[in-house]
Amino acid sequence: MLKATNLTKYYGKHLALDALNLEVQAGEIFCLLGANGAGKSTTINLFLDFIKPSDGAAFIGGINVEKEPIKTKKLITYIPENLVLYGNLTGVENLQYFLSLAGKKLKSKSLEMFLEEAGLQSGAFYQRVKSYSKGMRQKVGIALALAKESKVLLLDEPTSGLDPKASNEFSELLIKLSELGVTTLMATHDLFRAKETGDRIGIMKSGQLIENMSTGEVGHTDLEKLYLDRMK
Repeated sequence: MLKATNLTKYYGKHLALDALNLEVQAGEIFCLLGANGAGKSTTINLFLDFIKPSDGAAFIGGINVEKEPIKTKKLITYIPENLVLYGNLTGVENLQYFLSLAGKKLKSKSLEMFLEEAGLQSGAFYQRVKSYSKGMRQKVGIALALAKESKVLLLDEPTSGLDPKASNEFSELLIKLSELGVTTLMATHDLFRAKETGDRIGIMKSGQLIENMSTGEVGHTDLEKLYLDRMK
């Protein structure tokens, strides 16, 4: 569902991503670990077509992201570290607005159903989003993915700043979506959450993918040791 072929990005003379080759299958949760500047966010932004590759290509569902960005955007939902919603609109109204941008129109009852499925308490559906916690905002993002019937989630540090309960709830939602066939590529610093949630883990350093493993191959302690060794 996601494929990078020799994907490369320079910012001036700085090589941010160095000929990345990566495949993520349908329904798989792939977690990218690495220090700041390792190339995680650059990878996400290239799949989003927020930036253009210097070389190589990114594909979503077999479609070249750079050549057909409108088609690929219909397949994805993006949840960044701080999801931007309209504070003076309610959860339902935000969902309604962003769905309209995707060319979909649903009745309020349907929107409520998606918010409930994403784990948002019913009492918050018609509260203004400016009163929401970060975890509640992330649930609106998951509801959007459900309502859009997105095939792919692209996540950039989505659990940063969440308390353990909210982080665990978010992970449970990702696993639920995976069971529905949704593919997830998540950049994160959270080794524990990557191990608990992901099917595979990649470690990036200096723009290169230096490790690509199944989460079943490594325990929590061994993953931490491997990560720290690789960061030296």
